[in-house]
Amino acid sequence: MANVSIYLNFNGNAEEAFNYYKKIFGTEFSAPIFRMKDMPATDGIPPLSDADKNKVMHVALPILGGTLLMATDILESMGQKLVEGNNVTISLNTDTKEEADRLYKELSLGGSGGIAPHDEFWGYWGTCKDRFGIRWMFNVSAQHA
Repeated sequence: MANVSIYLNFNGNAEEAFNYYKKIFGTEFSAPIFRMKDMPATDGIPPLSDADKNKVMHVALPILGGTLLMATDILESMGQKLVEGNNVTISLNTDTKEEADRLYKELSLGGSGGIAPHDEFWGYWGTCKDRFGIRWMFNVSAQHA
C-alpha cells in the first residue's frame, strides 16, 4: 500500500534525535539502526574514519497514522554538507487538540520559532522548530476540533 515517508539528514546526531522521537511517539524502530560501518566496501570510495563508522546510515521510526520517519547522518568526510533550513516540515494531523498540544509541548522543548496550537478557520493549528532544527506542524481538522 502506498504511504508517505519523511527522510531527514542530520549532522552526526541522527541517533540522538531518533531516540528522542521514539520516546515522544511511543514507538520502536522498524528495524535495527544501520550504521555506516555496515555498508559493504565499494571500489573507489575511501575507507571511513573511526568517527564516521558509527554514524547512522539509516534509521526508520513509525510515528502517526502509518507515516514512517527515516534519517541518515551526512558525512563531511565524503564532501556532504548539512544545510539547515525551512525546506522540511513534518505535518502531524492528530485526532484531538490534546494530542496536538502534547506533541507541540514535547517537540518544541529546547527549540525555537514556535506558534502554539490554536484555533484557525480550518481547524486547530500550530508549528515549531525542534532542538535538532526540524520543523513540525500540528493540525486538527475542523471536524475533529
